[in-house]
Amino acid sequence: MKADTGTAGAAQADPACIERLPLAAQDGPASMVISRVARLHRIAAGKLLKGLGLYPGQEFVMMHLWDTGPVRQSDLIKVVDLDPSTVTKMLQRLEQAGHVRRRPDPDDRRAVLVEATDSSCGLLTEVRRAWGELEDHTLAGLDPDERTELARLLTRVETNLCVETADCPEEARREALRG
Repeated sequence: MKADTGTAGAAQADPACIERLPLAAQDGPASMVISRVARLHRIAAGKLLKGLGLYPGQEFVMMHLWDTGPVRQSDLIKVVDLDPSTVTKMLQRLEQAGHVRRRPDPDDRRAVLVEATDSSCGLLTEVRRAWGELEDHTLAGLDPDERTELARLLTRVETNLCVETADCPEEARREALRG
């Protein structure tokens, strides 16, 4: 039995795109593209990071530590918006690689402070280079105005999703920086 494709979604989307979408995604062509692009972007980032000895997601931990200095592990977990066990595993790997140091918080011995090591400064340069390479590859063929417009539109999409989910990691990051 072939499902009825109807015309509800077809009237709003480009017919050429609709024909290539799975039936269940025909009322959400932009969402389907965003999902595919996010997946491919993560794969491309993972390949670049692997060359630096990092797993995907660890660069966000390092970025936060480089920008803010020492933070409580519990605050870092909130900022990166991942399961505590995932962050703990990330920190163990980063610590073994010599990129982070964990120590008791002098203000609260029950808490743990996490900080980037001095030796991670070389990694900062390499992560920055990798993100620049990823940016160039991702946006190849777009002129500067198109790149600016894409960033503006994606920021708007991100804002919509943050409001919809009432769970915006950027808000947690801003709160952690203020606190």
